[in-house]
Amino acid sequence: MLAKVNSCALLGLEGTLVEVEVDSAGGLPAITLVGLPSTSVKEAKDRVMPAIRNSGLRFPGGRVTINLAPADLRKEGPSYDLAIAVGVLAATRQISTDSVEDALFMGELSLDGNVRHARGVIAGAALARSLGLARVFVPTEDAPEASLIPDVEVIPVDHLITLVEHLLGLDVIPPYDPASVPEMEIDHAHLTDFADIKGQEHVKRALEVSAAGGHNAALTGPPGAGKTLLARAVPGILPQMNIDEALEVTRIYSVADMLPGQTPLVRQRPFRAPHYTISHAGLIGGGSFPRPGEISLAHRGVLFLDELPEFGKVLETLRQPLEDRTVTVSRASGAMTFPANFMLIAASNPCPCGYFGDPVKPCTCSHASISKYQQRISGPLLDRIDIHVEVPRVEYEKLSEDRRGETSEKIRARVQAARDRQAARFNDSELICNADMGTGEVQKYARPDAEGESLLRSAMQQLQLSARAYHRVLKLSRTIADLEASADIRPHHIAEALQYRARA
Repeated sequence: MLAKVNSCALLGLEGTLVEVEVDSAGGLPAITLVGLPSTSVKEAKDRVMPAIRNSGLRFPGGRVTINLAPADLRKEGPSYDLAIAVGVLAATRQISTDSVEDALFMGELSLDGNVRHARGVIAGAALARSLGLARVFVPTEDAPEASLIPDVEVIPVDHLITLVEHLLGLDVIPPYDPASVPEMEIDHAHLTDFADIKGQEHVKRALEVSAAGGHNAALTGPPGAGKTLLARAVPGILPQMNIDEALEVTRIYSVADMLPGQTPLVRQRPFRAPHYTISHAGLIGGGSFPRPGEISLAHRGVLFLDELPEFGKVLETLRQPLEDRTVTVSRASGAMTFPANFMLIAASNPCPCGYFGDPVKPCTCSHASISKYQQRISGPLLDRIDIHVEVPRVEYEKLSEDRRGETSEKIRARVQAARDRQAARFNDSELICNADMGTGEVQKYARPDAEGESLLRSAMQQLQLSARAYHRVLKLSRTIADLEASADIRPHHIAEALQYRARA
């Protein structure tokens, strides 16, 4: 007898329907699994057969053929186990084929029939909704994640036998109630507070502008000046994500299998700080079955690259994502696009020893080594960074004083107010913050007054700014004006923005 069961394959962040076809026939005992499976999928037959038998159910003694359609789509991962087991049971008339027609199944099976975690169930639930399927069966631990997709009934399954009893109507499993998922509050207590960072007021201001408009920033200074500490404090001043942003980030972490089991919805903006030995695939994404890289894991959050010159040529792969806010990973089987709308915070020393230009400790590097070190970061990449700021060493008087600076909470309130103004401005578009603006939006929303236009014209000539730098100065000016609740871009907004572009 032939049975068909719906399951899901992951292509990038999206789910694609996989029809599991199981045919049970007579003949010598044999199990054949076809449909371009990977090694982990081929091993499903060695998990499904003992799982069915150890659950007190019957596995057919003849020839069993399992096809994962479409056959030209490569399948990967153990999440097809549950669908294959249900297909075998339906093909042997242990359950009715009608009971599985309007459902989608995802989950890994253990040898005793327990249903284990599967990655990407949120994509499977979204696929079920788009196909008009009424139910999705997922592992119990993944039910909170799947329930984030509305209008789909999520059935949590902990064991194969309980699933069979449900499908037979003997002991119905109640659908997962999404109302039971606790609302996650953002806890800023574990984040570095700007009030605890001594001095560096101008750097704090630059990072406030960066957070308010979603701009990239580069911090340069000697070792121990506080670059890393300042960068790690940035998440504490970023505004809270809205529900759409949270779902975007959650889907990325689900597909990457990095979603904590107890927190189905990511509420805290990501902060990713990869080591400079990271590979191209680790940073951008890739692999035989492409998965999101660090820049996608930092989507809607912060990507912090410490010791920027040490990253080497891998940095050049950031050029396109910094412009397009997406990254496309191409393979022979096709191309997959991942979102990559992140804030880049980069930190670097001015030279190999770190003390070039330091007023206290002399630099021991030669001019040639300094030039070679600084040239590790290309001009086009630096031109894509909106804010460049020097981080000098902090004097003893600043370090020893008891007075605390302005708290992250107060700065976050100003950043939130600026983001609210931008949200109102871009209400009719998909833009979220000023850094997302293209050339057309810059012309529409970031035009300075006559005096500011004159200042910018002079700066273009004297600083030899590129066309990209010109537009980035206007975006920065728009953000600075938003922080002041100013509808117009005035000369002092342009002047501050130009100050941040001095290195470019």
